Amino acid sequence: MSEQQNTQPLLQLSGTVSGLVYVNGGNGYTVLRLRTDERDTVTAVGCIPGAAIGERLTLTGSWITHPSFGDQFKVQQAERQLPRGKKAIYEYLAYGAVKGIGPATAAAIVTMFGEDALEVLESEPEKLSAVKGISARKAKQLGEEFRRQAGMRLLMEFLAQNGLPPKYAVPLWRCYGDRALEALKEDPYILTRDFFGADFFVADTLAESLGFETDSPRRVEAAVLFALTYNTENGHVFLPIEKLTDAVSRMLGIEEELALEAVETLCDCGLVVQDTVAGRTAIYLAKLYEAEMFVTSRVRDLLTLTPTGRRNADELIARVERRQNISYSELQRKAVELASSGYLMLLTGGPGTGKTTAVRAIADLYDEMGFRLALAAPTGRAAQRLSELTGREAFTIHRLLGAAFQQETGETEFSHDEDDPLEADAVIVDEASMLDILLTCALMRAMKPHARLILVGDADQLPPVGPGGVFSDMLRSGAVPAVRLSEIFRQAMESRIVKNAHLVNRGKCPELRENKGDFFFLQRGDDSRVCDTVTELVSARLPKNMGIPPERIQVLSPTRKHGAGTLALNKALREAMNPPAPDKHEAAFGDFVYREGDRVMQIRNNYDILFARPDGSMGNGIFNGDIGRIARVDPQKEIVVVDFGDRVSEYSFESLGELEPAFAMTVHKSQGSEFDAVVLVIPSTAPMLMTRGVLYTAMTRAKKLLIVVGDGEAVANMAANEKRQRRYTGLKFRLSPPQ
Repeated sequence: MSEQQNTQPLLQLSGTVSGLVYVNGGNGYTVLRLRTDERDTVTAVGCIPGAAIGERLTLTGSWITHPSFGDQFKVQQAERQLPRGKKAIYEYLAYGAVKGIGPATAAAIVTMFGEDALEVLESEPEKLSAVKGISARKAKQLGEEFRRQAGMRLLMEFLAQNGLPPKYAVPLWRCYGDRALEALKEDPYILTRDFFGADFFVADTLAESLGFETDSPRRVEAAVLFALTYNTENGHVFLPIEKLTDAVSRMLGIEEELALEAVETLCDCGLVVQDTVAGRTAIYLAKLYEAEMFVTSRVRDLLTLTPTGRRNADELIARVERRQNISYSELQRKAVELASSGYLMLLTGGPGTGKTTAVRAIADLYDEMGFRLALAAPTGRAAQRLSELTGREAFTIHRLLGAAFQQETGETEFSHDEDDPLEADAVIVDEASMLDILLTCALMRAMKPHARLILVGDADQLPPVGPGGVFSDMLRSGAVPAVRLSEIFRQAMESRIVKNAHLVNRGKCPELRENKGDFFFLQRGDDSRVCDTVTELVSARLPKNMGIPPERIQVLSPTRKHGAGTLALNKALREAMNPPAPDKHEAAFGDFVYREGDRVMQIRNNYDILFARPDGSMGNGIFNGDIGRIARVDPQKEIVVVDFGDRVSEYSFESLGELEPAFAMTVHKSQGSEFDAVVLVIPSTAPMLMTRGVLYTAMTRAKKLLIVVGDGEAVANMAANEKRQRRYTGLKFRLSPPQ
């Protein structure tokens, strides 16, 4: 049974908290029992930070039906009032509302001060020292703790009155303490900072209600920062000033001169940086400018180091060849020679061109040279594949650098940097086309000044999700030594996946007429037929006719939306492959219902999630793109257990927003991964996503079998569409030799 969505208007419930079932102090998520004014007792769930037994709440929300616990009131807003009357005040204090007050102390306080007890706590806490067992020092501490609670209550009331969700209360309080409400009133645009994550227009609505003028400098400055931050999601490291000021003036309905003044103010206070890139005035967020400049400086340093290792290079390479029982191609040998003599090298090439052989050779060469080597990749699946291909331990870059999320700042910090560098003498990074400027900067900061860096990737795949295009920029700059492997080896040429991927890369349509080997095409023009065909392939035909279990098949689509997007495909595939059953527990969150047996994917890096390995050891960190299966849903503990193959993690119900169904995923989400079998959907819709890069990236995710389902004309159009979204990044310009 799934969660029933309520389409009725929002309702209000008022009553007194009679019990706390579950409280997450980190984000305020709470499950509580509410004794309503009608004397009914109901379960309410939602973000209600600091809720305490005995306090009165007015909750706004809607009724839902939980798969296991029945009717619950899902809270969207919460207004809080202190309890009234001696009995309610005693219950409020006795059950831990104020840290340091237990039942006995609560009884003594209420006996002495009666209905004025809470007012004494807030305004005259020194009077508490008259109560037996409360010293003057403790009285002061109790007063401070109560005022903290009062501040949180006022903050939540303010949020509720202005139609803002209570989820902002905890991070505001964590950042500003008892000044949180004052800080929010002074500048509602603080909500747009990464730490709080509010949309600019949410903060703008609050600012308008507080009387901020349309042309308020703070409003315009916040819009500039929002525009720059928003465009990082499109891959831009900076924006040309004319595009930035035009976007802000249009968004706010103001003169462009005001936007220009805001940029100047932000430059003066160091939040943004103005520079010249290829003759254009470029505006950066400060952290992106610093990252780009650091990477530029570090690349130049590596390129100026005196080459070493040449004296025995030929002998060492010959020794490695004998060990691997292989004879390298001319370009593979060139790559190994560059790795032996230089400190920075790029290795690129399409499928079947021998990148893996070259990487193994470089790794073995570094062993011969006595180097301590670290292998890394941007995603967990890419790191796992790198480990399998080389027979060596490989890490995600985040894990290699000791990444941790800092709740106080809302940013990722790394334990390894210039002050505590990696021990490695050389680092090889696979899937380097996924490197954005911030992650590259973090990696280079963590490397010793004379450590070598080999970046391996396919320059024709999609660019990184984050800002910048480091691998492509370095290649196109012409400043960094690079080897582009182009020869397709005989064994790889037997693969129609490889042949067709190279056809696409040259702008030609893949061969769709001949269905044999490892590549098949099924013409389906209608989205509903596409969805039906894909479901039948994955759930029945491939397992039955080709012996491929469903868990080794990945469905990809360019888009989330439409009838052949991942949302529709996941729904159809889940019902076919993992239908509901009385013995399968479920957990509902947002638009999804998570069921035991479901395939799911982590959609953001989370360094705090603990996991257990098969050998019983523990670790922490689940990363964007990690795919697992829901092994168990525990309705009593409100826990979902996900098995990621080599790790098992627990998710509380309120943290299920970290997961998405993964029977089908977008091509962008599949970057850095390979699958034994891929079913690729090519819909006739979503023209913005129908590009050569998307098609090429999707095809190269398949190792043993690729089945393309969709419109043949759309496939041809994708192969011909070389359009790539332009990214504003200065790295290529900064590295390129002067003209």
